[in-house]
Amino acid sequence: MTIQDVPITPLRAPTTDVARALADLRHTGLCVIRDALTPDPLGEVRDAVYRAARSDRRRGREVKFAGDYPEDDTNQRVWNLPSRDPIFLDLVEHPLALTFVRETIGWPALLSNISANITGPGGGEMVFHADQTYMPQPWSGVQGINVIWCVDDFTEANGATRVVPGSHRLNRAPTEADHGVPTVPLEAPAGSMVVMEGRVWHKTGNNRTADQTRAGIFGWYTGPIYLPQENWWLSLDPSIRQFGSDNLLVLFGYRVTSFGKVNGASPE
Repeated sequence: MTIQDVPITPLRAPTTDVARALADLRHTGLCVIRDALTPDPLGEVRDAVYRAARSDRRRGREVKFAGDYPEDDTNQRVWNLPSRDPIFLDLVEHPLALTFVRETIGWPALLSNISANITGPGGGEMVFHADQTYMPQPWSGVQGINVIWCVDDFTEANGATRVVPGSHRLNRAPTEADHGVPTVPLEAPAGSMVVMEGRVWHKTGNNRTADQTRAGIFGWYTGPIYLPQENWWLSLDPSIRQFGSDNLLVLFGYRVTSFGKVNGASPE
């Protein structure tokens, strides 16, 4: 099956209707929920993201993302957000985010990774990919979802994520032959939550502005059978295990019902 066999449909406008958003997700592989974050928490998230980014750069702690082109240093990744500021835990277990996790991949689920991508003026694109690429192909269906928080406005000009709506139906990752496939910008106002299932083809766009920096937070959730991208057992702030909610303990793998037991019982 090739991309030519898939009817590419336009992205629908952001909505506040969860039922419609779920329908959009099934139809195109992604959806945009407007005003998921109100101004106060959005401002707190934005301050925390840029503060962490400045700290990493000042201390020489930046680690490049494998999906960025090696010669491109315009995108900055901020890793292990839950250990950087408690506000990011609110995003991890945000009720709206968990609604889509439960509806799409079920429960229990694991938070595989949550990090920020900051693209400055002149920022370059990333490698064209799908998020569940490391899973055996052809895919039997969706194996994970990306919950994206728009810290700043996502526009075509400032490098909004570019997607191929409907590509989830192919159940495979893009190949070299697919790199000329038309993509569309995933435009959304700051405070929006984007849900994109793991089979959708996408990449970071080019930031063509002279003065705009665009930050997004990407939370990747999978079923409990997959090893998380971030080793939470080594990197997570210990206080989260002590004070975390039931949902957080499940998402970080500290409370389990099947895989990951210790002496036959949940480790928590």
